[in-house]
Amino acid sequence: MLAASERLAPIIGPTPLLRSRALDARVGGRIFLKAECLQYTGSFKFRGAYNRLVQLDEQERAAGVVAFSSGNHAQGVAAAAALLGMKSVIVMPRDAPAAKIDATRGYGAEVVLYDRWTESREGISAAIAAERGAVLVPPFDDPRIIAGQGTTGLELARQAERFGEELDAAYVPASGGGLIAGVALALAEDSPGTAVYVAEPAGFDDYGRSLEAGHRVENATGISSICDALLSPTPGEITFEVNSRLLAGGVTVSDDEVRRAVAYAARTLKLVVEPGGAVALAALLAGKIDARGKAVALVLSGGNIDPALLADCIGAYPEP
Repeated sequence: MLAASERLAPIIGPTPLLRSRALDARVGGRIFLKAECLQYTGSFKFRGAYNRLVQLDEQERAAGVVAFSSGNHAQGVAAAAALLGMKSVIVMPRDAPAAKIDATRGYGAEVVLYDRWTESREGISAAIAAERGAVLVPPFDDPRIIAGQGTTGLELARQAERFGEELDAAYVPASGGGLIAGVALALAEDSPGTAVYVAEPAGFDDYGRSLEAGHRVENATGISSICDALLSPTPGEITFEVNSRLLAGGVTVSDDEVRRAVAYAARTLKLVVEPGGAVALAALLAGKIDARGKAVALVLSGGNIDPALLADCIGAYPEP
C-alpha cells in the first residue's frame, strides 16, 4: 500500500479531511469527512485504476485495457489509461448516469453499453479482452486495485493524527468492497483502535448480510436503488476475505435517506456528493450511527451525479 501511495504521489495529492461545525452540533460528535468526491475523476476509483495500470509491462500497455463499471471505475480506468498513453474499452450499463458515460468517453475510452438486467458485463468484457488481447481490469477483486484504494485509508489516518484525533470509527460505502478492504487494511496498521463499518443502500446490503452469515451472500434480483455506484450483486472473493476479518459491522439506508444526505451535503457542507458516495453520511443523519462524544470518519466516496438528480434532491429536501 505504501508502494501504491508512492506511485500515485506524482499524479494526485491527498483529498481533504473536512470538518463541519453544523454537522458536529447536529450529532453531538466530532465528524471527519474524507472528501473523495473531490478526487481526480470525481471518486476514489482513480487510485486503484492507476495503481493497476502503471504496473503493466510494455507489451500489456500496447494491447490496452478493458473494464466494466457503472461509471466511477470506468472513469478511473479511462483517465489512467489516457495518462499512460493506452487504449481503453469500458463496458457500461445503458442506464448508468449520462454524466458518467459522457465523462468516460471524454477521457478517451471506447464505451460499450449493455443491459444490466439481461446481459453479463463480465462475459462481454472477457470476450472483448480475448478478441483484442487486452488486459481485463476488474473493479475491486485485485490486490493492486485494493492497494490503490487503500491509500485513502493511509491519508485518513495521517490526517486525523494531524487533527490530534484518534478515530473511534470509520464508515465506508461498499459495493464489491475494494475501497473498504483497502481502508480497513490501512487503518488496522496505522489506527488499530478505529472500528471500520460498511455503509450500504437498502436492498444492496450484501456486505452487511454476508458479515452476519459468515459467507458471501447475493442480493435479490430485479431491484434497484438510486445508488448506482453500489449495485454489485455480491461481495468480491478477495475483498470479502479481507473484510470478513476486519469489519466491525454495517449500516443500511433507504433511497430517501440518501436523497436527504445528498441535499444536506450540497446545502450545508457545500459538497457535491453522488448517492452512492453519500450512504455513510445518510446513515449519520438518519441516526443510524451513534457519534455522540466520538470521533467518527465518513468517506464521501464519489461526486459524479447528474445535475438533474442533484437538483431534484435539493428540491425535495429544502431544509437541512
